Amino acid sequence: MKPTLQLKVSQQLKLTPQLQQSIRLLQLSTLDLNQEIERMVQENPLLEISEEWNAPSADDSYEPAQPAAESADFDGAPAPDEVAEVKAEPEDRFSQDSEWQQESISYGTPEDDDMEAPQIPDRPLSLRDHLNFQVCLSQLSEREKIIMGALIDSLDDDGYLLQDLNELMTLLPPELDISFDEVQSALQHLQHFDPAGVGARNLQECLVLQLRAMPGNVDHREQAIKVVQEYLEILAAHDFNQIKKLLACDDDTLRIINKLITGLNPKPGAQFDSHSERYIVPDITVTKKDGVWVANLNSHAIPRLNINRLYANILKQEQRSAHQLIGQLNEAKWLIKNIEQRSNTILKVASAIVERQQQFFEHGEVAMRPLVLREIAETLDLHESTVSRVTTQKFMYTPRGIFELKYFFGSHVATDTGGACSATAIRALIKQLVQEENPRKPLSDNKISSILEQQGIVVARRTIAKYRESLQIPAANLRKSF
Repeated sequence: MKPTLQLKVSQQLKLTPQLQQSIRLLQLSTLDLNQEIERMVQENPLLEISEEWNAPSADDSYEPAQPAAESADFDGAPAPDEVAEVKAEPEDRFSQDSEWQQESISYGTPEDDDMEAPQIPDRPLSLRDHLNFQVCLSQLSEREKIIMGALIDSLDDDGYLLQDLNELMTLLPPELDISFDEVQSALQHLQHFDPAGVGARNLQECLVLQLRAMPGNVDHREQAIKVVQEYLEILAAHDFNQIKKLLACDDDTLRIINKLITGLNPKPGAQFDSHSERYIVPDITVTKKDGVWVANLNSHAIPRLNINRLYANILKQEQRSAHQLIGQLNEAKWLIKNIEQRSNTILKVASAIVERQQQFFEHGEVAMRPLVLREIAETLDLHESTVSRVTTQKFMYTPRGIFELKYFFGSHVATDTGGACSATAIRALIKQLVQEENPRKPLSDNKISSILEQQGIVVARRTIAKYRESLQIPAANLRKSF
């Protein structure tokens, strides 16, 4: 075969840079978007953040909340001044004079500039700092302090010493020639530090240390120590009759012992957890207007972006010699337009969700209706992947708490009447039934299934077990009390 040249005509579908940026911004969370905006402002001199916009501080942010178990007070709904509307200057062609006017994307009326700057909180005290401080206050020799420091550094975040003492000895300076008895003595000294239970090597030892740290006049303390040391597995299985036989005690005594043990802290070091909380800035706020719940954009979520007038005037006067600025101007316009489109898309999807979940905002999660991405996509003439991007890491601030938009979607279970019930509503019903059950005779999964069937909701026992486990509710035998 001889090499020949051929002409071929074909069509390819490629994403433009503008569309790629639009998709990328759409799937970013609000916090990530703010970081992206700051990066773009630093790289592009044509972009600037309006001085009138105040970035949300930790006080303006919200931590995620679960829906209230009972009816909430809707008088605490967000004020109307927190509602945001998207406004953008019309984008004309590059050659028109209006191009040089200040373009901005505005998210509501900014607040006054005399707000106090947020204060940076102090670094939280860690468990190791707390223990080292107690070492400094103790009358220990330098040799003992070195051993104590090695023990403290070996603790995990919950306050447990999971490393073997023989392995720990190899980490100590060999020139000190520290013996095993010295390490054991230092560990016993550490186990008397605050918080009680620190330095334990297992759960059993941790609970015993906390019981021994109690005053000696606490009723049935010694019996509680015996239960933890010898019958902890039996107690965990809620086999109270067996424990009563082993201790030769009555119900009242066992009730006091059980209360003592269950009141202990299995993770004494967790209170010193130094991991910083990640605050959530909601994209949407939900308010009630004329008896109907409506969605609005959060006015504090995204900064106002403007075209820098100084560079825009330079471009207007010297268009031929400012080729680089022309490209940066286009990038700035694309970013402003894509942020506007992102906000409009989020608002449309959130409004469609709120419209379909009106009963949830009135009565809580027991009234949640089944909803799938396809239903919203067909209503708004969007692709399901677009709706999925919009509902991921986007949050809605409601009087019942803060929820990710994905929270409002869920599978459905058929009812006797031919309708459907949301899986979220079924979980809420299971949680409500467990809260109202008799602790001496907790409801089994079969019993819960029968109760729901009487209400017209047909749910199999294994489905009840799956929903119960997702709610972190123990099985009936583990919920039994006396």
